[in-house]
Amino acid sequence: MKSFIKYTLASLLALVLFTVVTMIIGLVSLAGMMASDGMTPSVKNNTVLRINLGGDIAEQTQDTPFASLMGGGQEVIPGLQTLTEAIAKAKTNDHVKGIYIENATLSGTPATVQELRQALLDFKESGKFIVSYSDNYSQSGYYISSVADRIMLNPEGMVDWHGLASEPMFFKDAMDKLGVKMQVYKVGTFKSAVEPFINSSMSEPNREQVTSYLTSIWEGMKKDVSKSRKLTVEQLNTLADEYVAMHPATYMVENKLVDKLTYMDEVKEYLKKKMELKDDESLNFISPKEMASSEMPEYKEQDDKIAVYYAVGDIVQTAGSVSPMGGTGPQIVGEKVIDDLRALRENKNVKAVVLRVNSGGGSAYASEQIWREVELLKQEKPVVVSMGGLAASGGYYISCGANQIYAEPSTLTGSIGIFGMIPDVSELITKKVGIKFDVVKTNALSDMGTISRPMNAEEGHLMQAMIERGYETFTGRVAMGRKMKLEDVKAIAEGRVWTGEQAKELGLVDKLGNLDAAIKAAAKLAKLEKYNRVNYPEPTPWYQSLLNQKKSGYLEAELREVLGEYFTTFSLLHSLKNQDRIQARLPFDPNIH
Repeated sequence: MKSFIKYTLASLLALVLFTVVTMIIGLVSLAGMMASDGMTPSVKNNTVLRINLGGDIAEQTQDTPFASLMGGGQEVIPGLQTLTEAIAKAKTNDHVKGIYIENATLSGTPATVQELRQALLDFKESGKFIVSYSDNYSQSGYYISSVADRIMLNPEGMVDWHGLASEPMFFKDAMDKLGVKMQVYKVGTFKSAVEPFINSSMSEPNREQVTSYLTSIWEGMKKDVSKSRKLTVEQLNTLADEYVAMHPATYMVENKLVDKLTYMDEVKEYLKKKMELKDDESLNFISPKEMASSEMPEYKEQDDKIAVYYAVGDIVQTAGSVSPMGGTGPQIVGEKVIDDLRALRENKNVKAVVLRVNSGGGSAYASEQIWREVELLKQEKPVVVSMGGLAASGGYYISCGANQIYAEPSTLTGSIGIFGMIPDVSELITKKVGIKFDVVKTNALSDMGTISRPMNAEEGHLMQAMIERGYETFTGRVAMGRKMKLEDVKAIAEGRVWTGEQAKELGLVDKLGNLDAAIKAAAKLAKLEKYNRVNYPEPTPWYQSLLNQKKSGYLEAELREVLGEYFTTFSLLHSLKNQDRIQARLPFDPNIH
């Protein structure tokens, strides 16, 4: 017994000591990370900017330093803002000799990938090299890497080049099993956001628009790769039809998709040789975050500023969750954006604003409020919109009033339409669960919106009339902002999604170009020769992101286990419950792969 107590106490003491030591190490690491955030990295001679393209790419970097320790999900690449700033600085820094792309397995919207690729093409104008190596290339990763002077592949690796597909999910049958029906009110033949809840497959108008924008994006990708790799568009299409990823790596070399099969240790030797370094000279790598944070030698603080305001995510009226467990990602919160834009309007040093929009839309009410603030801002200083991967529906709503609109050729935009969805859960509650309702009311529609019954004909008529008024307002805003006739706007509206390239031809955007092009346009409108760029709003602190992700991740995992196959349906119903009744939104997920 004494031995048992002795060993137990010893174990407890060891556990306490281990906990204390771990906490000390954690605090020291935390202090180190906080201190490093405030440091400006120096760039050594013979430096190569190393870009790891493994994971998802978003607009802005969200630091999650403890992701691996806390069971975080897929790795997150530095945001597009960080990557493009790093590449631009690397172009002009004499200590940086080139760029090395590795692990090119990323995923991202076609426009985001296209903008990163364009930044690399701009870098090549410096005469510096770009080398790419990966064990495997995703299609987006290969599209970016195709700009490289030399593409290398693991001898057992593959290149995924298969074309584009969109595979939306439909929940109607699952909802039928639960006894849930979706009451839909919309304007727009092509407004397909509601289809997953009322159909079991795509409508013909939706199939038509998806085919159109997928074809447009794919043709652009083939032309870009054809130019970089000296392959014909027909050759690239044939390789896609063969699903080239299923062939041996030697097939990639034979068909000139890659230049050489090699291993990682040989790549570093190749880089040293290319830089003509001696055996005793070291090869220095720098990360995009460090490069983006480095000082520009010619930098001089200017009083005149151009503000780049990032409007990214679902458009909501107030801060809060629009999907279960709070795992919503970034949001465009109407009340916050209005306050921020008002502050930029009143800031005398800000001479122009570039609104960077990456959103599939959301609340029509919030979109209208933001549109109004853009109008007020435009009266004081130029406003230029730069569209990212998505600027559709509500995302286009908040963009249409700008002085100028820039989009990438593969941006998904348009989707000018309005809808409302109200779930009818009366069958689930009354028949399957067994809960009964009764009602006493003073007026005919006092119980409108109750969960105990579906909406009646009169209520449905009122909802549809409200949706149609919203559509008239939306199309009117577009006509005024784009200086188009209302009938011409309605002819290309109807909720239809267009690529940036198509939208330019239709007059919905002014020019094709990236964020940098939009900033230069804003400077020209403001008649500025010298200015500094400032980014708004500040990204979420990494420690706040960590807390949010951990909490939402835990709750989501628990609910997935409890609800099983019903998790997705309940999640969507929860999301709809918390959304505004009137939505200006793209299909919930374009799902391009």
